[in-house]
Amino acid sequence: MATLAKIAKDIKLAAAQKKKTPKLQCRHRNRCWRCGRPRGFLRKYGVCRLCFRQLALNGEIPGVVKASW
Repeated sequence: MATLAKIAKDIKLAAAQKKKTPKLQCRHRNRCWRCGRPRGFLRKYGVCRLCFRQLALNGEIPGVVKASW
């Protein structure tokens, strides 16, 4: 009986290891879709600050204009 329980446990462990999904949602890291940079990420646009600046200057992000005063 003990060996059957151990076999079932090993099968369950093997199935759990194949998934490779994070246990917690907080382990997800936002990354820029253009360059993959993990820091300086702007959630609203989905890019990092460097790519945002380049896209904004090229006029590729609608509604974003350079500030002047």
